[in-house]
Amino acid sequence: MSKPVCAIVGVGPGNGAAFARQFDREGYAVALLARSTDYSETLAGELQQARAYVCDASDPTAIEGAFARLADDLGAVDVLIYNAGSGSWKNVEEVTADEFELGWRINTLGVLVSSQQVIPAMKKSGSGNIIFVGATASLRGMPMTAGFAPAKAAQRILAQSMARHLWPMGIHVALMIIDGGIRPSDRPASTSGEQLEPDDIASLAHYLTTQPASAWSFEVDARPMKEKW
Repeated sequence: MSKPVCAIVGVGPGNGAAFARQFDREGYAVALLARSTDYSETLAGELQQARAYVCDASDPTAIEGAFARLADDLGAVDVLIYNAGSGSWKNVEEVTADEFELGWRINTLGVLVSSQQVIPAMKKSGSGNIIFVGATASLRGMPMTAGFAPAKAAQRILAQSMARHLWPMGIHVALMIIDGGIRPSDRPASTSGEQLEPDDIASLAHYLTTQPASAWSFEVDARPMKEKW
């Protein structure tokens, strides 16, 4: 019997790797999509069944090609986790048009195109999970987030539109709003409560995929206990 498939868009040594390991432990075949396979190839070798794919999340053609390849290799996607994110930390006077557009292409357009690749098979089966990794910036515009917050806000509203459309078809769309600093992969785990642990974020993502349909969550916040909010 073939394994269910989890596709992760945006894979690095932090959250992306944690998502991959979590779903690998849960018995999924894992597709690792990233701009480069320098890291993801190594990670794939550490998992039970995983493959790395080159995918530029800002390029619709690249996204379509990567998902076509992974479908041929692994089968239909049961869980999509969109972890790719980009933004320039500048105010409205400093951010360039190219920086603003790139943030939108990765945070919002990439979400749309990636989701469109998996929705048909999920509709056919009447089940599936699409999870977006969002940010507090989607809820408020701070002075230095002019090149980031608008794109994350658009991502949040797109996710909400998708949820209202797809939930009745059995497809659970959820948004995780990450509020706080995430522990870098090159630093040891800490119990100080000052940073989010990537493994715990991944555990939350998996939990969302196990929720019964009578009590689905759309938007969940994740923050360390000492985060000032």
